[in-house]
Amino acid sequence: MIRYTLKCAEGHRFESWFQSADAYDTLQGKRLVACAICGATDVQKAMMAPPVPKKGRAAEEAPAPVPVPTPTPSLSEPAHPAEALLRQMREHVEKKSTYVGGSFAKEARAMHLGDVPERPIHGEANADEAKSLIEDGVPILPLPGPPPEKAN
Repeated sequence: MIRYTLKCAEGHRFESWFQSADAYDTLQGKRLVACAICGATDVQKAMMAPPVPKKGRAAEEAPAPVPVPTPTPSLSEPAHPAEALLRQMREHVEKKSTYVGGSFAKEARAMHLGDVPERPIHGEANADEAKSLIEDGVPILPLPGPPPEKAN
């Protein structure tokens, strides 16, 4: 097992364990390594300071490692108060609306055109579908953070 300190494009720092360095490289190459805070998949290894014993000293005599001054957040708690608010907002929307899955674009367009009654919905749309909805004036917004089933 190997532990890496990672950093996403948004600047969040977190730690994660991998079976091996090759396992990390494979997962990262497939964009399966995601930020534990925001879900972004643009993740890179951050600078780490491993303990290195002085020449001539045995490993058991090596001084205690100096902690790196950048704290890493617990994976179970938000690193920033805004993250907790965004999580609450997502939970509220999911509780007060109907999940329509991959039919989101079709359902949102039908409501906008008046073909079906309006109701609060949430679901999934690819980039092209979302762009088309926005260009047609359909009021949509992305939910913050990754869907729970896609968070690692």
